[in-house]
Amino acid sequence: MSRPADPVLEKISPAAHANRVVRQSGTSFYWAMRLLPEERRQAMYAVYAFCREVDDIADSPGESADKLRALDGWRKEIDLLYRGRPERLTSQALLEPVDRFDLPQEEFQAIIDGMEIDAAPRVRIRSVDGLLDYCRKVAGAVGMLSIRVFGMPQKPGPRIAVALGNALQLTNILRDVKSDAARNRLYIPSETLQKYSVDERSLSRIIVHPFFAGACLEVSRLARRYYLETEWLLKGLRRGLMRPAVIMMETYQETLNLLETRGWKKIADPVSLKSWRKIWLALRHGIF
Repeated sequence: MSRPADPVLEKISPAAHANRVVRQSGTSFYWAMRLLPEERRQAMYAVYAFCREVDDIADSPGESADKLRALDGWRKEIDLLYRGRPERLTSQALLEPVDRFDLPQEEFQAIIDGMEIDAAPRVRIRSVDGLLDYCRKVAGAVGMLSIRVFGMPQKPGPRIAVALGNALQLTNILRDVKSDAARNRLYIPSETLQKYSVDERSLSRIIVHPFFAGACLEVSRLARRYYLETEWLLKGLRRGLMRPAVIMMETYQETLNLLETRGWKKIADPVSLKSWRKIWLALRHGIF
């Protein structure tokens, strides 16, 4: 099997490196961000490349200690970025966006905080507040960076960033229950499981427990609440300003619709939105 090309050996530019990461991701993010003007699009690609790299560290096989060391390396790299001396291609791609759009350093560090949770050998969330704190780190922080790139750092931008981040991440959690369980991760809060009398001692038993569906439904309702809050906050805003966020919201809401239609007792059945549907949503909200 041939090894993937090393971008440093190829002498690829930082921007081209970020673009490649996005194109290879196969996510709805690519279609949503295509609608942005060039400089804003490149900034978002760089933000995404950073998120992808730290997420890959947390999700990779290996010892937790090794993952934490790698994430600490990214903490140091972000510090170098804000001193104007980034060493990695992805952080070099972020250098101009950080300056142009005044991207807060603490939001990059918050994302790393979230990845450290994921990098643990065992992940459990105690409460709904703890779940929302996790969502703020891994998704809300991305939203807080995004609103600055979109040109909306003031009200209601931060509220949209957090509400939509919560909605998207809760949808991800519900979609990935089975695959997360394979990594010894469970993000459905312990207090919610206890409410439905789900025994927490064995993760393999939790996800097949007859009352686990009720706990998932409660998280789904919470996600719906944040989608509604986001829609309310978006009303009255200039349409083009948050168009990429609207596309992401619509895409993930459709995923949640599919999950609810499938039901929470069939978590082994994968759910994903077809590529043509993602493209249609991008066209619908990007043109009409």
